[in-house]
Amino acid sequence: MGISLFFFFLFMRLFAEINGGSQDDDCKASRCSHHGPVIRFPFRLKHQPEHCGYPEFELSCSEEKRTILELPSSGKLWVKEINYNSQTIIVLWYLRYCLPRKILNFNLSAFPFQFTDEYGWGYALDISFFNCSESKAESYELRSIPCSFLSSNPVYVAPSSYSLAKGNLSSCRKIFKATLPYYYIYGGEYGTFMNWSKPMCGNCEAKGNKCQRKKNNSTEPEIECIDKPAKGAPMDKMVLTEAILGFLHFTFGIFIIFIVYRSNKLKREHRINIQKFLEDYRALKPSRYSYADIKKITNNFKDKLGQGGYGIVYKGKLSNEVFVAVKILDDFKGNGEDFINEVGTMSTIDNPTLGSLASKGIEYLHQGCDQRILHLDIKPHNILLDHNFNPKISDFGLAKLCSKEKSAVSMTAARGTMGYIAPEMLSRNFGNVSSKSDVYSFGMLLIEMVGGRKNINATVENTSQVYFPEWYPIDRPSMKIVVGMLEGEEDNLVMPPNPFTSMGQTRTSVRRRKTSIQPELTVISETE
Repeated sequence: MGISLFFFFLFMRLFAEINGGSQDDDCKASRCSHHGPVIRFPFRLKHQPEHCGYPEFELSCSEEKRTILELPSSGKLWVKEINYNSQTIIVLWYLRYCLPRKILNFNLSAFPFQFTDEYGWGYALDISFFNCSESKAESYELRSIPCSFLSSNPVYVAPSSYSLAKGNLSSCRKIFKATLPYYYIYGGEYGTFMNWSKPMCGNCEAKGNKCQRKKNNSTEPEIECIDKPAKGAPMDKMVLTEAILGFLHFTFGIFIIFIVYRSNKLKREHRINIQKFLEDYRALKPSRYSYADIKKITNNFKDKLGQGGYGIVYKGKLSNEVFVAVKILDDFKGNGEDFINEVGTMSTIDNPTLGSLASKGIEYLHQGCDQRILHLDIKPHNILLDHNFNPKISDFGLAKLCSKEKSAVSMTAARGTMGYIAPEMLSRNFGNVSSKSDVYSFGMLLIEMVGGRKNINATVENTSQVYFPEWYPIDRPSMKIVVGMLEGEEDNLVMPPNPFTSMGQTRTSVRRRKTSIQPELTVISETE
């Protein structure tokens, strides 16, 4: 989860860093076709943001990949060339196609373009349209329009100063007159030249610099001329950004592959552990349920009984009206070995009196099973009451198994709950962990019940309240003797010796006494 967040914030920071250059990326030069004119400021394509150019300089690409300048009142023009230094464009008109209706309303007054006299032939002409009843011989000045919406008869165009007699137009009548650019009629493939005066980017372009719109909110757009990076210079920001993003994509891909591999590996190990568990306890005929079965058994996890060290415990009911407790793991280390250990330990126990206040449940764990079971977490939270208020011991997640011939176990880390945990669980200076550790925890449980107060009190006023942790494990009776004491079988109760001969005695004598009792407790490996 932490690595995923790292990559997320790294990506966010990169995007924030390059956000300043995103405008340049959106406005980068483009073409409609490989041979088409380069489109850049003050021109822009329709799909580009408005800040890339001026609205009057908007271009589009046709289906034939031609660059189109659309004049709303006069139709579409094909842009053949754009010269940014001289601020000139060349547009083509196709009279070999049907004459567009909008050409009759041709007007550049609302646009920044003007016709230019590129070859000294004049930039506009008064042109007349003629409807003829028969075909006429064409000349340099008289041209036919193959297709026209003006008439079903042949239509010809000629300068308004053209003599009707010269062209033998006696069978024709003038139907329309318009002022059009010279090359509209006579330019052919050469096209019509138009230029623009604003914005003035010609000088900037001539110096090889970049002309762009200023990033401000003024109503009148302003331009600025910025230097382009010199050729042969180190990678620019865009190239560097792409390299970094490429590396991050590659790294993130490797990370995802690793996560998937690790997840599959953990799932395989999990399945192996389950199969091993079922194999080990085959004699007990364990049942295996799906998650859907568990939801049905717990009525969709409706009744919460409590929360243990590894998750929440819910009330459930099997089909044969047997009530069960269902624990859903949500916080455990490793692959759930402690939980499997808990289940395995409980599977070896078959004692309906387990957990009674007469201590016979704990005695059964120590003496009644095939192997000695050390609970190691006796506390009020792990004593549950059934419907008849009979107490039952629960939560065997920290339990340890050992043979009855052995009395102590070795552990690599402390286990249990403060206030109930035996001192030897925290430090081996007090002795070894054994069945006497459960005796200590049970004793603290009883003292808490009788005294009506918690065992943990950091501000004790009487030093006698801290005696308990100082007693050695060997001074504690076994659970069998404890049961006898509680049932009244022991008439003469023997008071354990006070570990202090005076209030000022230090732990020095404690350590000295410890050396004499340690050989009496045999330590076995935790793996046994």
